[in-house]
Amino acid sequence: MDNTILKSSIDFQGMKEETYRLLVKRGILPNHLPLAVHTTATIIKTAIETKLMNQQLIDEMWEIPKRFETAGMEFAELEAGVTELLSELQGQYYLAIVTNNSIAAAVAALRGHHIFDYFNIVIGREYMNGMKPSPDGFHAVLDSYEHVPAREWLSVGDAWIDGAASEAAGIPFVAYNADTEKMAQMGVRPIAHIHDIRELRQLL
Repeated sequence: MDNTILKSSIDFQGMKEETYRLLVKRGILPNHLPLAVHTTATIIKTAIETKLMNQQLIDEMWEIPKRFETAGMEFAELEAGVTELLSELQGQYYLAIVTNNSIAAAVAALRGHHIFDYFNIVIGREYMNGMKPSPDGFHAVLDSYEHVPAREWLSVGDAWIDGAASEAAGIPFVAYNADTEKMAQMGVRPIAHIHDIRELRQLL
């Protein structure tokens, strides 16, 4: 969703750093993690896997992403060509959103830009055991449409975690305005790179 459907202004770097600082301060994570290869999602996953967190700390931790998401979505705009493309695809294909954002933030953003009704399903982090780069969100979509094989879906995203999650679920991945060097560094191999969302038509 972010920077694929919507021009997100979420400060992902700030979100990651503040979340990490909290977890270091609380003694959950060491102060030498290589943040360049982490996202907020992978930092949270690493913290939860330590089994050192109680529910109060988990709730405190999640307040940080929620705050950044709310602020970042407030002035988000649609990427160019999104409404045009969704209008063409609606009814011909199943359309899904898989986002690490909370479902409330995702639905509010989609409704605010009058595109929520184009989508058949919206998967926020509450529907995942693990956020992207875990494939859980994509598995939730596949489980909802069991008659459609994974290879017949296309996933579109701008970040390596989108590609890693998609590929782990067996879904071909299309990189949108992505950092190709970062994708390669993280072992993500998109089937195509596009720079305008309407270019997706050529791959369907």
